[in-house]
Amino acid sequence: MQLYILSLGGCCCNYEVIAPGVADGKRIHIPVPAFLIRLDDESLVLVDTGMNRVHIKDPDLTWRGQPTADVLTPDMRREDSLLWRLAELDIAPAEIKYVINTHLHFDHAGNNDLLKDATFFVQREHYEFAKGNPAFPNQYWNLPGLSYELVDGETKLFPGVEVIPTPGHAPAHQSVLLRLPEAGNMIICGDAVYCQENYDHDAWGGQADPDTARISALALRERAQRESASMIYGHDRNQVPSLRFSTDSYR
Repeated sequence: MQLYILSLGGCCCNYEVIAPGVADGKRIHIPVPAFLIRLDDESLVLVDTGMNRVHIKDPDLTWRGQPTADVLTPDMRREDSLLWRLAELDIAPAEIKYVINTHLHFDHAGNNDLLKDATFFVQREHYEFAKGNPAFPNQYWNLPGLSYELVDGETKLFPGVEVIPTPGHAPAHQSVLLRLPEAGNMIICGDAVYCQENYDHDAWGGQADPDTARISALALRERAQRESASMIYGHDRNQVPSLRFSTDSYR
């Protein structure tokens, strides 16, 4: 099994969006990643799909005229599109067989529309919550022709790939545990943990349900310790230098 981390641009936002109480009012740039897994049978699995490529030319397209636009601005170059990053690996969208969405926010499910040949795995409770909900722009993922397989709770999807419910950022958000033969175990947190500063400052107020998010994040850290797993946070700009981005990979 092999893991590629794809850099899909980022967002400019106030510090309090990800770690309230640490440096409120400071404007920062946070990364938006996705993750490509090549299974032992050569099948390709994508974890999250990033922001839609329309934001390259029009950063405000999704949130223009809404309160979110005042606190969050997408920042994408053409090479930050999912299509570009896949092409760097000589992969066409039609070759992606499976997608795991940690959740269906615009920066995690924004390119679901490109992957019409894939099966998408989402927690059932989360899918039902997001349908028709403007906080989860449905134009990017709730589309005819996309095939969703809804899961309930912790599930082993493939050899070495498990999903773990981590609610709080959104109902039935899920994180992904990978068991890589050489690099060791890794947990893709999604937005269950934005950044290390959430743990360092016990700062969970940027989450939709801070109390539940805190419980999930602490349990996820305990799971990582039990599994001797490293954790990849959802939007940690300080973690970026320590990660290996595509076209390099973890095995």
